Amino acid sequence: MSTTHIQKLAYSIREACETSSLGKTTIYALIGQGRLQAVRVGGRTVIPAESLTALINGDNVRVGRGDAQ
Repeated sequence: MSTTHIQKLAYSIREACETSSLGKTTIYALIGQGRLQAVRVGGRTVIPAESLTALINGDNVRVGRGDAQ
């Protein structure tokens, strides 16, 4: 039996906290500072995987607000 691993495109706030070991308050503060991108999709807020990875890797990237309707 073959197992296929599909990389996540985005994380929920809870998943971003678990994955990064950062608290919810810190995640929201980073979003507010423009250091972490958040996208609204329907009623959910998701963090693109690339944005979370860049933050953890120490990339000093500023992001704009990417709100999708």
